[in-house]
Amino acid sequence: MMKLKIAMIALVMICTQSVLAQTKTVSGTVIDSDGMTLPGVTILVVGTSNGVTTDFDGKYQIEDVSATDQLSFSFIGMSTQTITVGDKTTINVTLLESAESLDEVVVVGYGTQSRAEVTGAIASIDSDELAAIPVATAEQALQGRASGVTVINSGSPGTSPVVRIRGLGTVGNNGPLYVIDGVITGSLAGISTNDIESVNVLKDASTTAIYGSQGSNGVVMVTTKKGKSGKAKISFNTSAGIQTVTQRYDVLNTQQYLQYASDAFGVVPASPSSSSGVNTNWQDEIFQDGLIQNYDLSVSGGNENSNYRFSAGILDQEGTVIETGFKRYSFRANSDFSVGKLKIGETMAISFNSQNPERQAGARSLIEHAIKMAPYLSVYNADNLGGYQGPNSSLDGQDSENPVRVQSLGNSLNKTTAITGSIYGEYEIIDGLKFRTQVGLDYYTYNNNSFIPSYNDDSEGATHTQTFALINKNSGVGQTVTFTNSLNYEKTIADVHNFDVLLVAEKYENTIDNTAAESRNPISDEVDQLSNESSALSSSSYETNRIGYLARVNYNFDGKYIFAASIRRDASSRFGENNRWGTFPSLALGWNMAKEDFMADTKFSNLKLRGSWGVVGNDNISNYLYSSTLTSDFIYPIGGAAAVGTTANGLANPDLKWEETTMVNIGLDFGLFNEKITGSIEYYKNTSDDLLMSRTTPVSLGFNVGTITENVGSVETTGFELNLGYNHYGEDFSWSANLNLGTSTNEVKSLGVLEEITGATFEQNDISRITVGESLFYFYGLETDGIYQTQAEVDAVFTANPGQTIVQPGDIRFVDHNGDGDITSSDRTIIGNPYPDVTYGLNLSADYKNWDLNMFITGVAGNEIFNTNIYDLEGMPRLFNSGTAVLDRWTPTNASNSIPRAAGAPQNVSISDRFVENGSYTRLKNLSIGYTFPEDTFGKGLFSNFKVYVSGQNLVTITDYSGLDPEIGSSTVINNTAFETGIDRGNYPQPKTFLLGLQVTF
Repeated sequence: MMKLKIAMIALVMICTQSVLAQTKTVSGTVIDSDGMTLPGVTILVVGTSNGVTTDFDGKYQIEDVSATDQLSFSFIGMSTQTITVGDKTTINVTLLESAESLDEVVVVGYGTQSRAEVTGAIASIDSDELAAIPVATAEQALQGRASGVTVINSGSPGTSPVVRIRGLGTVGNNGPLYVIDGVITGSLAGISTNDIESVNVLKDASTTAIYGSQGSNGVVMVTTKKGKSGKAKISFNTSAGIQTVTQRYDVLNTQQYLQYASDAFGVVPASPSSSSGVNTNWQDEIFQDGLIQNYDLSVSGGNENSNYRFSAGILDQEGTVIETGFKRYSFRANSDFSVGKLKIGETMAISFNSQNPERQAGARSLIEHAIKMAPYLSVYNADNLGGYQGPNSSLDGQDSENPVRVQSLGNSLNKTTAITGSIYGEYEIIDGLKFRTQVGLDYYTYNNNSFIPSYNDDSEGATHTQTFALINKNSGVGQTVTFTNSLNYEKTIADVHNFDVLLVAEKYENTIDNTAAESRNPISDEVDQLSNESSALSSSSYETNRIGYLARVNYNFDGKYIFAASIRRDASSRFGENNRWGTFPSLALGWNMAKEDFMADTKFSNLKLRGSWGVVGNDNISNYLYSSTLTSDFIYPIGGAAAVGTTANGLANPDLKWEETTMVNIGLDFGLFNEKITGSIEYYKNTSDDLLMSRTTPVSLGFNVGTITENVGSVETTGFELNLGYNHYGEDFSWSANLNLGTSTNEVKSLGVLEEITGATFEQNDISRITVGESLFYFYGLETDGIYQTQAEVDAVFTANPGQTIVQPGDIRFVDHNGDGDITSSDRTIIGNPYPDVTYGLNLSADYKNWDLNMFITGVAGNEIFNTNIYDLEGMPRLFNSGTAVLDRWTPTNASNSIPRAAGAPQNVSISDRFVENGSYTRLKNLSIGYTFPEDTFGKGLFSNFKVYVSGQNLVTITDYSGLDPEIGSSTVINNTAFETGIDRGNYPQPKTFLLGLQVTF
């Protein structure tokens, strides 16, 4: 019996050794039909999580494989191959282009769609393109990546850029709708680009109409990265570098300034500082080199029933202006689980942002103060309250402010906490029929606090003093909850009739609560808390509700003939009961000619003609305008004393209704030589009717707000878009080039009863306006015609006003457009358009073995900039420091025809084309060079990816613009409405950035 047991144990051991001996390592190379190696091919043991990917040379090696296992070889755009291992240890594979190579999955509203079946205008940007440029906000990474998308960046850390899709279609809010993993959000400020899998920009009605009231300005849909089946993967990305602003305005030094003050204005500064020998470059005092650091860590993985991805990131950016900066701590968790026919999941992100903003004083930017300050004044003076030095107008003859004190004294901090996420469940009721329910949340809190201690910029009698500490604390909470239920049915009949039907019911609830408080402390500069001393307190609450129903049908016949239609009904609480509901239909057709038999022997791998029509709505106005509201703290004299009461805030308009935009889009997609050459051409025409605009009401009505919002006017926007791409994959060397161009022109068709709408102002004069027959927000002013050299030239213009003595030789000559013999406001004309005729981007990438290169160029053409800095540099209305150009100003002995006389006629500084410049530019937005180490460099199996790179942003800018930056972002001086576009008020310039980065995957 014992012998039998020993024999059985021995037999089991032999069998076990035999089984173990059957596992082995398989290796090989994967190529395409042209013999080119394919990096990044996924090789997976079928039914397990054991998998690898091919390296840059298309080679792979996979362990623990048995003879009975099957290996699956898959690659985007190629047909998947499955091979039984058998007795082979080397398996070389040739992957062929898939008949479904065009079936790139594109995220659209409430689902996904095959690229081959898309009939609308959708631009897609993948994670590699987004990660190519290290940026603080994801919106910045969109610049130049998609035709028809205009992104105007600001150099101020933490400031979101201005994003426009297909130009302007309304006089109000033109910003797009942002959707992250199906959750509607206010911006992309809290998300790291390392967490983004793809961005799809929806541009026409067939794609945006499904969002009804919120899709009129286009939709930016962000899909974040999810975990994938296989072993857990840990990724770490980091970069650090320096940012710097190298441009400066050429201003007068101390010696030049003193001479200029005496010669031009007869002023001899009596301040002791004027003879101190100090020569302060105030621009150098406010600019600095800033350190930028970014760290991202993620862990991901999963199996056939679940996946997960967790990430954390830190961004720390010092501004290139002193005491400015931005910090963000972000965390994200994505996961989903499948149990039979039920799938549940969540996406959750939280970010903590803190910003030290650029400050302003006296409605002047820091750059304006830096231009105007007398160079003989020192920055600091310990004998002055606050420790800074400023002008004494009676001694210095001017009143600019010390920009270092404006930015550095005290503190200003804006803090935001944002939570964005969703929880969803999806159940397959029957084959092809799925029900999905989702709750989305966009929640934020903000605290904007500032503390400015008392100061006196000159102990002998400063122009600028503050005898108290000023405390401001503003806070608020915003919450948006979106409930979405959808029913989706997909069915294929007879292998050629493909149906996709979607029904959606959605409810949107938004609440906002704000509190603003201010007080003064005349006793102490050490207490930064509020008190009852000279205090002010206010609060506000808003609630917005929308409800919508959507029906959408997609159909295609064998992938050749494509039809899509949708209709959405939306109700918005921003309108009265009579006009609360709006209906937004869309229709699209497509013909995939490449799948026709007559195209079989051509070089076209893709040729699709498509067109769409639809209507989208806009309710981007303030709340409660349809109804009368009340305002408190209204002061009114009663019985000779000031009484506090409540009054009607503004005139109600119960007839307010939806602003509607009708969109027409025609497009052609093409691909040649198996998608080696790709491209698309688009034409669009958007007509916005019943524009929601404010009209001034008579003062005699007595309302606190002197405007009423009405539906008046119409705007038409048209344009073309072009995308071209070339991809070459070689054995050692591969490269690609992608170009996109977009044009956009708009024309105001109607303003109802209004003749014009004016907007931005400068020195109490209008800069921009809107009139019928012209583009939106154009610059309007006088047209210059040189400088008067003699009195005879002056008299020849002022024939109707020959006795005038204000305008003299040396003043600017303006064109008398109405021919009345005088120069008045009636002679104003169109002097510029702030919106470009063309926007473009060119992306060039190359790989040579383990090296990679990326060059990204972006730019605009055909726009103008209104440069208010010219007023400061060359205006000379009174004594301030100025640009060196004033040394060549007109004098009786210097007949300049470009710079007028100092302290000349007031018309010299009127709004005119003197301040308008060509805003076109071409910018090398990014240049990066990287090296990826072979996997076994640091030991076998330690890293699956180890890459180092150097990168530079904004390295070269080609432009005729004389300012610090032709890309005019947000201003700190004034509210940033559409009227402010293209107006440089000393805006924060974008810096050059130099980075060293590391990407590691374990």
